[in-house]
Amino acid sequence: MPDSHSAPTALEHGHSQQEIDARLSQPPGRGDLRDIVYGAIDGSITTFAIVAGVAGAGLSPFVIVALGVANVLADGFSMAAGNYSATKAELDNINRLRKVEERHIALNPEGERRELRTILAQKGLSGEVLEGAVAQLSAQRERWIATMLEGEYGLASVDPHPLRAALVTFAAFLIAGLIPLLPFLIGWGEAFSASVGLTLLGFFAIGTLKSRWSLSSWWRSGLETLAIGSMAAGIAFVVGSLFHM
Repeated sequence: MPDSHSAPTALEHGHSQQEIDARLSQPPGRGDLRDIVYGAIDGSITTFAIVAGVAGAGLSPFVIVALGVANVLADGFSMAAGNYSATKAELDNINRLRKVEERHIALNPEGERRELRTILAQKGLSGEVLEGAVAQLSAQRERWIATMLEGEYGLASVDPHPLRAALVTFAAFLIAGLIPLLPFLIGWGEAFSASVGLTLLGFFAIGTLKSRWSLSSWWRSGLETLAIGSMAAGIAFVVGSLFHM
């Protein structure tokens, strides 16, 4: 049990009516966290995999830089395009289901009201309160449809943004992907050793950042991401070593 004399935990946001109205009028949706983590981890792993593989094969730093930069740009764009297409497909499906609900409301409003009543009852409403809520929501077409999408299909009220998802993914991939190349770009001595150190530090930093939106401690999340990245990098280096000239 928590100590009754311990300091109260700080609240994440205010609860004045003005703060509530401002926050709920612009819900954030799923946010950018998934795209940032997705792009950053993949950027670090794939670029360092190329660095480790080429270094393991004993090729020159110029080859490492050339292949690494090509990977950051080409693979980053590929990931961004893939994320755009996936998010656009998700948005298209939401719009399709919205059209389905619009058609059902037009053709069978009483059946849709029964569905709405069931959804609201599952949320704990009953009696006159339930009937009043059904009457009010069914009189507001857009809110009615939004409630049906959430209750019937589990869809959020905020639509995803394909272009934003693509740009965030590409930016995260580009920034994280350049970290393993940095020692080679600026000509550090023992560039590969420096690249290993910076990349591992980057893996840990990404995991630490991710912990801000999870229940894991910062060090546990950092070590988890570090372990995943290290395994991928180790595999690439071993494979590259098999082709050492």
